Amino acid sequence: MKTSIVLYCRPGFEKECGAEIQEKAAWNEIYGYLEIVKKQGLVFFHLHNAEDGETLMSKLPLKRLIFVRQWFVTLTEKIELPDYNRVEAIVEALGSDWQYADLRMETPDTNDGKALTKFCRKLAVPLRQALRKQKILTEQGDDDGAVLHALFLSGKEVILGFSLGTNTSQHVMGIPRLKFPSQAPSRSTLKLDEAFLYFVPKKDWESRLTSGLNAVDLGAAPGGWTYQLVRRGMMVSSVDNGPMAESLMETGQVKHYQIDGFKFKPAKQNVYWLVCDMVEKPHRVAYLMTDWLLHGFCKEAMFNLKLPMKGRYQQVQKDLQMIKDRFAEHDVRYEMYAKHLYYDREEITVHARLLSPAPLAR
Repeated sequence: MKTSIVLYCRPGFEKECGAEIQEKAAWNEIYGYLEIVKKQGLVFFHLHNAEDGETLMSKLPLKRLIFVRQWFVTLTEKIELPDYNRVEAIVEALGSDWQYADLRMETPDTNDGKALTKFCRKLAVPLRQALRKQKILTEQGDDDGAVLHALFLSGKEVILGFSLGTNTSQHVMGIPRLKFPSQAPSRSTLKLDEAFLYFVPKKDWESRLTSGLNAVDLGAAPGGWTYQLVRRGMMVSSVDNGPMAESLMETGQVKHYQIDGFKFKPAKQNVYWLVCDMVEKPHRVAYLMTDWLLHGFCKEAMFNLKLPMKGRYQQVQKDLQMIKDRFAEHDVRYEMYAKHLYYDREEITVHARLLSPAPLAR
């Protein structure tokens, strides 16, 4: 049997997803070839050595992959399911060699895939019961346990695989389902909401996403990202030449500065969060964010880098390397992650913070 790593990404970004996994795998001396399913948000990395799948998942943190939402190592190739006894066919294909802490029923992130979700929900109940009966599924909620993935390509085709509980997305297909708040002035608000959920561990919310913190939002109008800061009780300096939503200004938590985001500097060194979603060249934004951190203008930065039409993975690598080089030049310890989040479109979201004092602080 051919063993593969199946990777989920945003449809249209399969090429970037494939380039990334092939590069990172080679760094770990693991090799294979790609099968890209265009516009399906699916990439298959077919391994030369079957045992390399679990090895790579043990060595490479999913959080370090930018364009990959979720992944799993195949246990089976594509299984043709009968019209009846689908559950029995799946259980039989799995065997009883492994136990799994959870089951994920998944589909491609396409319109056809969405049409399968009702089918998956209906099948999930008897499938879980059968897997529990065979002691294949424990459902003990153990983060260390393996997660069983069932990727349904149609009602009659499924691929089975596993991911490691310590290195997998907590969301089905790596997609958080967030509700758009009716009070928010723009749908871009979901991008920052998802970014906070993804990059900031829940155990740190009371210290890093709490009321009383000061924040700056560059390129704020009409206030989609400002809204997320306000709803968490922060005081916000919103910087944009455009108008802000009146509902945000009425909260008393927002001060609007009508100035170019590249020219604004905080009056005091008491800003915790800097957030930025400006439609600008990614290199300029990356350089500006690095400046704020190195000068101690903020403690943490969350920002989007817009992607070009071509060479998207190469441009991302170039911009992130520039940030790393500047941090290395000043010999600072830092934490930085980047992700093409579900609510992102033609951009990636980057989170960065220094773990040592800002070297250029006033």
